[in-house]
Amino acid sequence: MAHEHAHDDAHTHDHGHDDHAHGPDKGIMRWIKTTNHKDLGTLYLFFSFTMFFIGGLMSLVIRAELFQPGLQFVDPELFNQFTTMHALVMIFGGVMPGFVGLANWMVPMMIGCSDLALPRVNNWGFWLLPFAFTMLLSTFFLPGGAPAGGWTIYPPLVLQTGNSFPILIFAIHMMGISSITGAINVVVTILNMRAPGMTLLKMPLFVWTWLITAYLLIAVMPVLAGAVTMLLTDKYFGTSFFNAAGGGDPVMFEHIFWFFGHPEVYIMILPAFGIVSSIIPTFARKPLFGYASMVYAVASIAFLSFIVWAHHMFTVGIPLAGELFFMFSTMLIAVPTGVKVFNWIATMWRGSLTYETPMLFAIAFVFLFSIGGFSGLSLALAPVDFQYHNTYFVVAHFHYVLVPGAVFSIIAAIYYWIPKWTGRMYNETAGKWHFWLSAIFINVTFFPQHFLGLAGMPRRIPDYAVQFTDFNMVSTVGAFGFFIAQFIFIGNVLACCYGWFGRTRNATAQVWEGATGLEWSVPSPAPYHTFEDPPLVGDDGMPVHGNAAAAHAH
Repeated sequence: MAHEHAHDDAHTHDHGHDDHAHGPDKGIMRWIKTTNHKDLGTLYLFFSFTMFFIGGLMSLVIRAELFQPGLQFVDPELFNQFTTMHALVMIFGGVMPGFVGLANWMVPMMIGCSDLALPRVNNWGFWLLPFAFTMLLSTFFLPGGAPAGGWTIYPPLVLQTGNSFPILIFAIHMMGISSITGAINVVVTILNMRAPGMTLLKMPLFVWTWLITAYLLIAVMPVLAGAVTMLLTDKYFGTSFFNAAGGGDPVMFEHIFWFFGHPEVYIMILPAFGIVSSIIPTFARKPLFGYASMVYAVASIAFLSFIVWAHHMFTVGIPLAGELFFMFSTMLIAVPTGVKVFNWIATMWRGSLTYETPMLFAIAFVFLFSIGGFSGLSLALAPVDFQYHNTYFVVAHFHYVLVPGAVFSIIAAIYYWIPKWTGRMYNETAGKWHFWLSAIFINVTFFPQHFLGLAGMPRRIPDYAVQFTDFNMVSTVGAFGFFIAQFIFIGNVLACCYGWFGRTRNATAQVWEGATGLEWSVPSPAPYHTFEDPPLVGDDGMPVHGNAAAAHAH
């Protein structure tokens, strides 16, 4: 905090601003009215935390019901509501706002600008979310209950939803507007507000992955908006987009939905690639291996994500030529993804590795995400997918991609950057406990589900044949263990934010010995306003000190 005030006072003196322009407002209005990228990043992360907790509780209801065959706790209709809402809350309320929060905090600091380009739009984009999710969660209390047609909201099933249907559609629209505004903001900021000397190919990989992710969001969120609006008019305004009796086609909805849905899964993993590409070089004390190839690989993955959507639909009856096209194009994505995994391993190869908590999560990401990638590759084979489709093998696959993938990378990023945000180091011992419990329990939860799927257990069912009992019991124990382990994380984060438990020490500006990048050139905690005068960036991506920067400014 001393750094912060010293910084503010210096600027007050230099520029003749009043103090109020530099410090945050006091009290609740600071958070409601703020346009500061750091405050909004904090709000996004707090919101994401809350949604992960709610979505996690829903998953525990699902797993408790599946601990044994038969119906124990919830009736099938409520079970379907929980499976649908768990997915919507985790994807749109947990993972995506988590990454947007990290982008808010880190992108301006990484490219040396003072804030995002459109700060008021940033505030609006955030405040849409609490209202959207309050509406979505309120559907549990409406006549007919919450949506129960699966998160993919396929017609005609989803059109049987009760009073909550229009609220579901409105909530999705609000989330979509929030995502689009955030994405436009990121693109405009990165393309127009980089510090002098910060060329595109000097940007940290996290900035690159977010730039590409933002373009994906701008491209596909309107597609989802169109699909759900067509559902709305089918239900209330007599159209027949997806109603075969009126000349429509329910399979058309699947095509439109997955044209959004497949880029969406890359929206949830590309920023993770950027985080891991920041963390591994730091703790290997080596530059990232193959920086340019990493950038091209991310761009290739993003491009290919638009031409593989129907691999979600092999069993719906698409023509053989279509199945072959979507099979081969899907397998092609393994190439740039393999480049990335190879480069991460090559970065660690013969480096002076240390295993702090962020590095542990990053290494687990590389290993476990690859397992999810391999199971995805087997799902890409059309004849194989005929067996796997709609079984627990698919559930295992996408949870391996999203939990040790997206969620572990968000956790790694918080451990990595929270000393910079708060000025306090987290408790390393607690961090390692959190890592090992999470890594073990996540595998206990989801690995057995591969075997359940291979044996033919369908997904989204509240009851199952008795031969599936043992693996389901193991899976449920893992899910409860994983959930409980996250309380260590919450305690560690609160200790950093508020200095609780008395065990935290102050962080230096550099924080990590091997870290490079503009964010490590400012004090910890980062001042409320960073880089009001943009730094001049040298060839190594670090600020050039001394008179050269001043000369460049004039």
